[in-house]
Amino acid sequence: MTQDSSAAGFGTAGTAKYVQLTTFRKDGTPVATPVWAALDGGRLLVWTETEAWKVKRLRRDPRVVVQACDARGKKVTGDRVEGTGAILDAAGTERTRSAISKKYGLLGWLLIKASLLRRGKDGTIGIAITAGSDATSFR
Repeated sequence: MTQDSSAAGFGTAGTAKYVQLTTFRKDGTPVATPVWAALDGGRLLVWTETEAWKVKRLRRDPRVVVQACDARGKKVTGDRVEGTGAILDAAGTERTRSAISKKYGLLGWLLIKASLLRRGKDGTIGIAITAGSDATSFR
């Protein structure tokens, strides 16, 4: 696992504490959400609730945009990176939980454990984002 954001092609989003993840509605309207994310090799891993709207949008349209932001997603900074998002299986989701725990320390570990108790393992899911040339065309 690497923390070299330039090698992964994510710019400042690769090492930011919060990342604005933008997914797209059926009509192409962008929807931005602040998330925690951690680099894993050439991918940016995101952990979220299985039934979140961003997951539903990704299942239909894998296009994403990521950019560093503040905790509320309002102050966006750094490079705007287009890419594709993929919903991960159980093993990939577990890898995502581990990467988030490692990056965010005690707070990350506590939130993941609390989520497992509240929702169970199937209540959250990992998303792997690949930057750059693997991305489909954007409007």
